[in-house]
Amino acid sequence: MLKLLGSLCVASGGALAWYIQRVERRRERDTLADLQRAFRRMGEEVRMTRTPLPVLLKALAGDCGEPAAAFFEAVSRAASGGEDLPGVWREQAEALPLRERDKSAVSALAQGLQGDEENACKAISHVTYELAKSAEKAERTRPEEEKRAAALWFSASALLVILLI
Repeated sequence: MLKLLGSLCVASGGALAWYIQRVERRRERDTLADLQRAFRRMGEEVRMTRTPLPVLLKALAGDCGEPAAAFFEAVSRAASGGEDLPGVWREQAEALPLRERDKSAVSALAQGLQGDEENACKAISHVTYELAKSAEKAERTRPEEEKRAAALWFSASALLVILLI
């Protein structure tokens, strides 16, 4: 009976680990989509209405999911408070639940926003393109990664259950 209970715990642990990994991947995809939408809107606002950056960042925070909203909210507070905007931008970009390449692309935008309107729009377009390319790649490889993760977690759980019995 004790072995059966232990086996059930091991199998449940493997299923939980698989589920957590799946949720993290979904969170990464959702954050990428939120940032893409926000940066597209940012480009339009900079180009068309010339909205001040703190106001624009605050508005973008209201239209995003939790990780992206926290990013824009923190950067908006820093811009309003007169803090070093590029430093805060980079710091907050590192906290996003993204892959390193995507974090560095978002982080690099801090320098591009300090120039004139044309340079800011180019930098925003470049980051939007990089994030779209990354999202497309993630979507293309998602089924394979999910299969691999499921196989890994459930095989490891099964092996431990066999060894336990």
